[in-house]
Parts: sequence; structure tokens; C-alpha cells
Amino acid sequence: MLNFVLFGPPGAGKGTQSQKLIDQYQLIHISTGDIFREHIKNQTPLGQQVSALIADGQLVPDQITIAMLEEEVDSNPNAKGFIFDGFPRTVPQAQALDEFLESKGTGLAGVIALDVDQEELTRRIAQRQKETGRVDDQADKLQKRIEEYFSKTVHVLPYYEAQQKLSKVNGIGNVDDIFAELRTVIDNY
Repeated sequence: MLNFVLFGPPGAGKGTQSQKLIDQYQLIHISTGDIFREHIKNQTPLGQQVSALIADGQLVPDQITIAMLEEEVDSNPNAKGFIFDGFPRTVPQAQALDEFLESKGTGLAGVIALDVDQEELTRRIAQRQKETGRVDDQADKLQKRIEEYFSKTVHVLPYYEAQQKLSKVNGIGNVDDIFAELRTVIDNY
């Protein structure tokens, strides 16, 4: 089973590249952000709780995120593999993901980090907000999300680097060129 994490700050291109990777490798994309937005859209009790946290620019607590992620994996028993997008965001989440996948008889093949500088991130998300109107892309919330990534989430990378599972890909440039570099990394797993 081919499982990997596509890692990067908000606006790095994870969603764009994930779709191309899904088509190429027939993988299941699990985006915690998409899961949260679906719960919010459907006004589930979880969605209401998550909505309040996201609207304030906060991360959803680990236990909620992990439970939702496990439910998504379990609902796809015949998957060839998974792309985890937006998860893990903390070392405890990374450890929980490792333990969960191990309990399923599999593990992560690797972690691919899309490197994009803050100036480019801000430009991309401002454009995305104009196009989609996503509430979490508004300027004040966006800044919190970017700060959260660079102050907390980025610290997950050394965890995977110590396991020799981390690869970095330049996330700035032509979408197809970035995709070609991602494929090279994945094909070497």
C-alpha cells in the first residue's frame, strides 16, 4: 500500500497536486480540511464545533482530527493507498498516524514537503479567497494559519526526517513541473 503525507503550509499547492497524484496513482485523498468543511457544510455537531475553532484560526484538537481520519481510512478498505493532506500537524498526530497505520498492517512510505515562501503563500491564498470565498482564507485568519504552520506544524518535519522518510520539493513554479518532481519522489518509494 502506498501511503504518504503531502506536507506544506496553507496555499502550498497540496490540493492541486493531490488531485494530480490521485489520478496518477489511484490513491485516496484524505484532507482534514475537506473533512472539516464537509462537517461544517452539513452542520453536524462536530461541524459546528470545528466551525468555531476554524473561524478563530485555531487548530482542531488532536482527538477529533485523528478519529475523523481513522474513520476515513476504515471506510476505504480496498484502497491502493492514501495521500494525507493537512495531517499530521503535530508530533503527537504523527505518532498516532504511525500507530494507526501499523495497526492496519501498513505504514507511511514517505512525507513530501512542498517548500513555498510566505510571500508566495500570501499571494496564492488571496487569489484563492477571491475565487472561492473560503472563510479560512480571509486575511486575518490566513495570517494565523500561516503563523501556526511556521511556529508549530513545521516541527513535525524533523520527526519524519529522523525516520528517513522526508523529501522536499520546490512548490513554486509551473504546476506540471512540480508534479513531475513529486512523481520522481514517489516512484522512488
